[in-house]
Amino acid sequence: MNSSIIQLLVLAGIAVFLILRLRSVLGTREGFEKPRAEAPTSDAPMRRGFEVIEGGPDLDITDHVEEGSPEAEALAEMKRAEPSFAVGEFLQGARGAYEMILMSFERGDIDDIAAFLGEDVHQTFVDVVGAREDQGLTIEANFVGVRELTLVGAHFDPSSAVGEVTVRFVGELTSVVRDAAGEIIEGDATEVKRQKDIWTFAREMGTDDPNWKLVATGE
Repeated sequence: MNSSIIQLLVLAGIAVFLILRLRSVLGTREGFEKPRAEAPTSDAPMRRGFEVIEGGPDLDITDHVEEGSPEAEALAEMKRAEPSFAVGEFLQGARGAYEMILMSFERGDIDDIAAFLGEDVHQTFVDVVGAREDQGLTIEANFVGVRELTLVGAHFDPSSAVGEVTVRFVGELTSVVRDAAGEIIEGDATEVKRQKDIWTFAREMGTDDPNWKLVATGE
């Protein structure tokens, strides 16, 4: 074997070694690969998907009240005072609060819900339950569920940072009223009835206390 052939074999061996070495460091590319995108120039238009559009409607608000309404503006002010406030989450909490407060009132357990009542509502509940006890009456109630829940009002006082939200509930429950002898004098334990309530909840926005209080009731 002459020297030229030996040189070619040596060079070929070196080439194979370099190819294997490069593949182990850089990896391999298989199949179709899209060409690398060139970096956009300063005057190139930004893709629509990455644009930040400010000033659009807040769906957390407009899903529940009309855009541009006084209620929508009040809710927006509450969010400005407390950025973590969310209308949807508030309504979920209001649903749970409705069952808790309503059932405690029916059973006469006002102390259990005192922390969630405004002063006037608390006093009204105490008076009603007291009058009921004086007559020897008791109520047996079973909560079935909330059939309807609608946000019907909102107000924000910037001087006190107190926000108020009014919600209309249509609840379903069974209830009977028994006299001192245990006899049913009103209601039917097997009949589901609907009860309509309009409740107003209030809270100072931006504080550490997350609890809303029931400050007004109506039908």
